[in-house]
Amino acid sequence: MATYRVREAAQLLGVSDDTLRRWIDADRIPATSDPTGRLVVDGADLAKLAEDAAAEQPPVGPVVGASARNRFVGLVTRVVRDTVMAQVDLQAGPHRVVSLMSREAADALGLEPGVLAVATIKSTNVGIEVPQP
Repeated sequence: MATYRVREAAQLLGVSDDTLRRWIDADRIPATSDPTGRLVVDGADLAKLAEDAAAEQPPVGPVVGASARNRFVGLVTRVVRDTVMAQVDLQAGPHRVVSLMSREAADALGLEPGVLAVATIKSTNVGIEVPQP
């Protein structure tokens, strides 16, 4: 299973190292030490916290401006495989990205909860909104 140092995990969650350390101290997320003695967080635990944190996002009100980027870095939170296809859920900050791919591709990439991944999106239909001031 993938593990992440405090700095890496904090960056993926969009919080400071100190905030993540406080969450560890408060038992919001478990942590262990790696062979070098550095504090690390299990990828599956980090993915669960990312999902929980995304659910806590406050509403932003009417949208007056937005532009999505084409690459979303995040953590795999769920992989559902059947004999041919796989559904991969990625939590990138407050954004949940779902990808459908062949099972062979998901297996070759080693996708499982807690793995760091990048969703690359190419679309011929992109909407941009501008909220009311």
